[in-house]
Amino acid sequence: MTVKQLSLPELADACLELGVPGVGLWRAPVQEHGVEATAKLLRDAGLAVTTLCRGGFFTAIDPAERADALADNRRAIDEAATLGTDTLVLVSGGLPAGSKDLRGARERIADALAELGPYAEQHGVRLAIEPLHPMYAADRCVVSTLTQALDLAERFPAHQVGVAVDTYHIWWDDNAPAQIARAGAGGRIHTFQLADWTTPLPEGVLNGRGQIGDGSIDMREWKAHVEAAGYTGPIEVELFNDALWARDGREVLAETAARFVEHVA
Repeated sequence: MTVKQLSLPELADACLELGVPGVGLWRAPVQEHGVEATAKLLRDAGLAVTTLCRGGFFTAIDPAERADALADNRRAIDEAATLGTDTLVLVSGGLPAGSKDLRGARERIADALAELGPYAEQHGVRLAIEPLHPMYAADRCVVSTLTQALDLAERFPAHQVGVAVDTYHIWWDDNAPAQIARAGAGGRIHTFQLADWTTPLPEGVLNGRGQIGDGSIDMREWKAHVEAAGYTGPIEVELFNDALWARDGREVLAETAARFVEHVA
């Protein structure tokens, strides 16, 4: 998504040129290119698929809507397995229209995980609950902290359900470092993602993730937290940013790689 203006073949070529070893994919461009075709493209390029995003949106009350969500998540698990990644990132869903029941929404997430966890395990895929910043709680994700994410994940085996640690969403939370240690002790850090916090946020706030080094987050500090917790997996950079999307994608990817070296590695 950082360079969604590039087609998947263009992305693969640019990653090879820059020495980027893996890509985290989103379902829409994969489906547009074809799941099998995408898997072959990246396999032939020697690129790992680090994660697939996104599953989730489990909080509907209507039985038909819930059934549709579960069916879509099974498809997402199938897609992840075909692409060769072991991690499907979950954006769990916001409050249904007219509802103010956060606890009820979180319990419906747990109900969905109970159904999907074994299915994911059968396909060699882990589910990673991603807590989103509280500003998204109403419409996108009622899971706002790593504490809440782990309270859900720990109801299930770690090889079925863990968490995604994203600096953009947790950097403000004084409890997050301890929760990263908790997640690491349980083998539940399934992915680590970076984006910076810049202000003012854009209207609608969704596409406000800043380029690494442009904002308020100490990336090396958070990298140290996940490493101390035992995480040795890939580190993804995931930027939703209209200004970056308006630029040349290869230029943005090169800049992002350089910023990663400067501010993280």
